[in-house]
Amino acid sequence: MAAMDDLSLRAATPTDLDAVLAFWKVAAEGTSISDDGDGVARLVERDPDALILAEREGALVGTVIAGFDGWRCHLYRLAVHPDQRRRGVGGALLAAAEERFVALGGRRADAMVLDRNTSAHHAWRAAGYEAEPQWSRWVKHLTG
Repeated sequence: MAAMDDLSLRAATPTDLDAVLAFWKVAAEGTSISDDGDGVARLVERDPDALILAEREGALVGTVIAGFDGWRCHLYRLAVHPDQRRRGVGGALLAAAEERFVALGGRRADAMVLDRNTSAHHAWRAAGYEAEPQWSRWVKHLTG
């Protein structure tokens, strides 16, 4: 993928999954029902380029899931290590995700951002995203 100074971006591989799950416990705001080894393994198997990792000096410092279903572009799990925030990691991850979407024919990206994660709202706005208050997310858990 891309490199920015000492930041390198690449697609996750199956060998990265344990590190990614551990990283999300430190860097992501909240967890979800999908945050387990099986769920992330299915993602990487189904779409090997969807989970983008940012590394500095070999250490994982950020992630984003750039999912494309053939019609819509969805962003999930933009997470940056607390010690690496405000150093361009999130912006580089979003730029890589957007490049992926454009290459796949995507026309609009949407992001899942927790309402309570107000510290992330600034980063999303700075990247050109805006909340759409006319939409709500409706969820039904398919497993117990």
